[in-house]
Amino acid sequence: MTYIGGPTALLEIGGLRLLTDPTFDAAGAEFHAGAYALNKVEGPAVSVDAIGEIDAVLLSHDHHFDNLDGAGRALLARAGRVLTTVAGAERLGGNTEGLAPWQSTTLPLEDGRTLSITATPARHGPAHADRGPVVGFVLEIAGAGREAIYVSGDTVWYEGVAEVARRYPVKVAVLFMGAAQVDAVGPWHLTLTAEEAVEAARAFAGAAIVPLHFEGWRHFREHRQDIDRAFREAGLGDRLSWLPARRPREFTW
Repeated sequence: MTYIGGPTALLEIGGLRLLTDPTFDAAGAEFHAGAYALNKVEGPAVSVDAIGEIDAVLLSHDHHFDNLDGAGRALLARAGRVLTTVAGAERLGGNTEGLAPWQSTTLPLEDGRTLSITATPARHGPAHADRGPVVGFVLEIAGAGREAIYVSGDTVWYEGVAEVARRYPVKVAVLFMGAAQVDAVGPWHLTLTAEEAVEAARAFAGAAIVPLHFEGWRHFREHRQDIDRAFREAGLGDRLSWLPARRPREFTW
């Protein structure tokens, strides 16, 4: 797994190259959406030209620029497949495929086995102000003892995420944190707070917790030090697995 920035990471599994929410625009980019603007303050650790071939993009949602910016959107056309929400696939067209929560698809691995990809529920903010639709993803290799990787997408802690923990023996949980807040939208967080991530870590018992989407954009209210502190105070500091920029980190799965 290689950290690129924001919600973007490269997952290399059994010969496949999978990319989460692609964001490759330079620092300083500003994106206007109705009554508010999103400001990007850090560029990618790996340029879009250097990313190489991508077998599939795991796109949690297409309608927010901090999950799919201009350069990321342009990259979609050269990916083998783009898996996203049903509504997102309708908007994007082309090579995108919409998955409803709990719906699955497969990709072939080099050794003849298959990688199952299942869309999972997500709620992008409080119930009364959900900014969705959004999906997360569970990745499972056939014959690997059902050990799974979970990519949360933009979500808060709620029953849908807890259900993922009940259904799957997740070994690596990639959680979108940062407690994102957009004042023009409302005084509430739209992604996991550090305390909610601790609750998720307890639900995904024993899983390595990989923080993602906690920096690079101005609307994050919590950062690495807040996440470190919350996990340390909960006695779960050893569960955090931070990804270094540009350098792959290997997870035995």
